[in-house]
Amino acid sequence: MFNGKSLLITGGTGSFGKAFIRHVLKHYQPKRVVVFSRDELKQFEMQQEFNAPQMRFFIGDVRDRERLVQATRGIDYLVHAAALKQVPAAEYNPSECIKTNIQGAENVINAALANNLEKVIALSTDKAANPINLYGATKLVSDKLFVAANNIAGGHQTRFAVVRYGNVVGSRGSVVPFFAKLIAEGAKELPITDLRMTRFWITLQDGVELVDKSFRRMYGGEIFVPKIPSARMTDLAAAMAPNLPLKIIGIRPGEKLHEIMCPVDSAHQTLEFAGHYVICPAITFAVQADYKISAIGETGTPVVENFEYSSGTNPHFLTAIELRELLDNNQDA
Repeated sequence: MFNGKSLLITGGTGSFGKAFIRHVLKHYQPKRVVVFSRDELKQFEMQQEFNAPQMRFFIGDVRDRERLVQATRGIDYLVHAAALKQVPAAEYNPSECIKTNIQGAENVINAALANNLEKVIALSTDKAANPINLYGATKLVSDKLFVAANNIAGGHQTRFAVVRYGNVVGSRGSVVPFFAKLIAEGAKELPITDLRMTRFWITLQDGVELVDKSFRRMYGGEIFVPKIPSARMTDLAAAMAPNLPLKIIGIRPGEKLHEIMCPVDSAHQTLEFAGHYVICPAITFAVQADYKISAIGETGTPVVENFEYSSGTNPHFLTAIELRELLDNNQDA
């Protein structure tokens, strides 16, 4: 897929970016791999780890359209991973979140079209489905922008798709490293917002492989949603510190009890495949595709009426023991 091709990853110094680049360098022979991000220190540190001759590092912000156009010259494939992701921070700084997550998405689309890239995949989140917080709302808008970009491509070859998934095990800023820090500091209890709370979970490597495969299976306009397990926050706490009591602190601004990846209102657009779902575009494109058969021959079927894919009703829940094993196997995530 990526042999002899040039790739660019926005937000490439993040957890996903590093894992995706490691995957690409291991399994393919790309022409160039470009890291686009705004943090010079993280880029410097990443250069020490990734010293392959194909690597390139661009300082830039997705808010800067002109810099993105420069960076995407000669690029074939782009993964858009850059975003402001912290829910409470977005609630208190809405304008900044909008500039990065919405205006940044528009800039990525415009740069991709300006340089006639082949394919673009934008990373999304379960918080974009039926959003109640600003972060989720901005990612919903971003998803809509990338889907609709296939309709404004005109004579350009560029195709756009979205990959949506839940919490990544051990990713920076998530609950796992937060709990681990408290435990290491000798905490006497672990804070839980609500005993009923559930979340979708995916390993970083599974997320990387999902994006890789989505590049091959996409026509343009799809939102790819993996079938992944859920976990109760109480079970996560038990897996990490079985002897510590829990302290209920209440739901924080913008939080949900359960997350959704395929909302019931999109059931009529949703197809089920063996290992994932596809939410088909609601709008009609000039280039038609039969989304029931992916570009690599996978066959999907329409979901049942009123189908909803929620972390609270997911048929697959991880036990505390399974969570412990998952955490032990993904310590470097």
